[in-house]
Amino acid sequence: MSGVIVTNPPKAELRDVDALARHGVATVSEAMGRTGLLGPEVRPVQQGVRVAGTAVTVLGWPGDNLMIHAAVEQCGEGDILVVTTTSPCTDGLFGELFATALQRRGVRGVVMNTGIRDTQELRDMGFAAWSRAVSSQGTVKATGGSVNVPIAIDGQVINPGDVILADDDGVVVVPRERARETVERSEAREAKEAATRAAFLDGQLGLDRYGLRETLKNLGVTYKSYEEYTGERS
Repeated sequence: MSGVIVTNPPKAELRDVDALARHGVATVSEAMGRTGLLGPEVRPVQQGVRVAGTAVTVLGWPGDNLMIHAAVEQCGEGDILVVTTTSPCTDGLFGELFATALQRRGVRGVVMNTGIRDTQELRDMGFAAWSRAVSSQGTVKATGGSVNVPIAIDGQVINPGDVILADDDGVVVVPRERARETVERSEAREAKEAATRAAFLDGQLGLDRYGLRETLKNLGVTYKSYEEYTGERS
């Protein structure tokens, strides 16, 4: 397998990346019209952590982490490494030594569409990681691949320089050219949710706030007392 290493691709503005980091994955996905989510199988190895960064993408071979070594050189401050393979792989392609090198370069985390290992060490050093599997299975360094090319994970195309946002709920990708727009939409959604939260704290029901009583009526959903429903008499 031949490949290419693309250097210096354009990236989303860091101010937009950091602004998106103030919002959760669910909020940002909703702000983009419920798009951009990776599948629920890509899970964090830690809890209570949210990171956002610009994607450095890797397309490698199953069971082979050569191209991750090549990608480290292309990573810098504010990046998130995103790795997939040409066919499904759960081997532990990434661990504490890679994280040490990336942390030194200012990388904010890693998203692996494969396996990961050394998870306790990653938590201890505060390096954020999301992966499809946890596996101690080792790898080789023998097959070419590509860095900073478009890749796809769970039907989502990720281009180098796109924004990757990850937290306890999963991972979402924000296209680089939509970053500023998505910040604005996320902020508007947060404001709307804050107003709704205040209303719920004041006792309002979602049925009334969202006009759902009429929806229930139109769907033929009726209210009956227990006696009417069961035919029993108290």
